[in-house]
Amino acid sequence: MLTDTLHRLDTMMRPGGRVFYGWWIVLTAGGVQWFSALLWMSSYGAYVVLLQAEFEWSKAALSGAFALTRIESGILGPLQGWLVDRFGPRPILSVGMALFGLGFVLFSEVQSIVSFYLSFVLIALGASLGGYATLMVSLVNWFRRYRGTAVSWSQLGYSLGGLCVPLLALALEAYGWRTVALASGIIIWVVGLPVVQLVRHRPEDYGQRPDGVATSAEAAAHAQGGVEFTARQAMRTATFWFISLGHALALLIVSSVMVHLIPHLTEGQGYSLIGASQVVLGLTVFQMVGQAAGGVIGDRFDKRLVCVWCMVAHTLGMLLITYTTSMLGVVVFCVLHGLAWGIRGPLMVAMRADYFGTRAFGTIMGFSSLVVMFGMSGGPLVAGVMADIYGDYQIGFTILAGSALLGSLCFLAATPPPAPAR
Repeated sequence: MLTDTLHRLDTMMRPGGRVFYGWWIVLTAGGVQWFSALLWMSSYGAYVVLLQAEFEWSKAALSGAFALTRIESGILGPLQGWLVDRFGPRPILSVGMALFGLGFVLFSEVQSIVSFYLSFVLIALGASLGGYATLMVSLVNWFRRYRGTAVSWSQLGYSLGGLCVPLLALALEAYGWRTVALASGIIIWVVGLPVVQLVRHRPEDYGQRPDGVATSAEAAAHAQGGVEFTARQAMRTATFWFISLGHALALLIVSSVMVHLIPHLTEGQGYSLIGASQVVLGLTVFQMVGQAAGGVIGDRFDKRLVCVWCMVAHTLGMLLITYTTSMLGVVVFCVLHGLAWGIRGPLMVAMRADYFGTRAFGTIMGFSSLVVMFGMSGGPLVAGVMADIYGDYQIGFTILAGSALLGSLCFLAATPPPAPAR
C-alpha cells in the first residue's frame, strides 16, 4: 500500500522524470499565502483587541475596516482578473506586494480612525493584487487532473500562517503592535517581492503542458477535453450565480471567525489573548488536515456534493462555538469548522475552472468576487453590530450559522453548466 502510494505521488510530482515546475508554483503560492495569513488575515483579531484597548474604538468600527477592505477587493475583482488574464500574474503580484508592505508601514503610524481605515485600504489592495486570486489564475492553468490537489496544497501556506498566530501574539505583547506592523511591512518588501518572481502564467508559454503531460497523445487528449467559457457566457449560467452565492455565504462564517473569534473567546469565555490564539492554532491544524485531504477528495469525488457537506459542518461548528461552555465544545468546533474550511476553500477555485475553463478564469473569478465580497465584508459587520447592541456574539453568530445552511442549498443547485454555443 505504501509503495503504491509513493509511486502515485512520484508520478504526480515528476511526470517527466523531474519535478514539474507547476509544483514550484504551488510552493511559491503557499509561501505568499503564509505571509497574508500570518501578517493580516488570521492575526487581525489580535490587532482588534489591542486597538480597542488603546483607542476605545467600537467593535463595529473595527469590523467596518475589515469589511471595507473586502468590499474594495470585490469591486477591484473584475479589473484585477482582466489584468491577470491579459498581462499574467507576475507583474500584478509584484505591484501587490509593494503596496501590501507600504500599507503596514503606514499602519504602524496611525493615530486616528481615518488614518487606520486608509492604511487598511492600502493593505487590502496589496493583499488582493499580490495574493489569492492572482495566484489561483496561475495554478488552474498549470494543473488539470491534479487541480484540486494543487490548489489545496498551496493553501496549506495560509494555514501555516494561522499556526504562527500565537507567535505573532507574543510579539505583539512583547514589542507592541506598531513595531510589529512596521517589521511586517519591511519583511514583505525584502522577502515577498523576490518570491513572487517565480510565478508563471501558462505552461504552454514555456514548452510544457498542464500536469506535466509529455506525450503528444496525452497533450491532444487534454486539448480536446476542456470547455472554455468567456466571462459573459459564464455569467449567463445559473451555475455561476449559485457558486458565487454559496461562496459568499461560506465566507460570512469564515470572515466573522477571522475577526471575532479571539474577542469572543477573551470577552465571552474568559480566555487570555495567548489562550485564544492557541484556539486559533488548533482550528488551523484541522484546517490543514482538510486542505491536505481536500484536494485529493475533490479530484476523486463530486466537488459540488463535498461542498454541500462542508457547509453543513460550518453550520454545526458555528452553533457550537456560540453556545458551548466547555473546552470539548471548542475542540469540536475546531474540528468541524477547520475541516470544512480546509476542504471546501480550494474546491471553490477548482470547481470554477472545471466548469468554465481557464482562458478567462481570472475575469470570471473577478466578476464572481462582486458577489463573494458581500460575504467577506458582511460577516464581521453582522457579528460586530450585534455584539455592540446585545453585549455578546450569540445572536450574530446564530444568524451566520443559518446562512451557512442556506449556502449548502446553493451548492446543491450548482450543477455543471451546458457547454457554451460556439
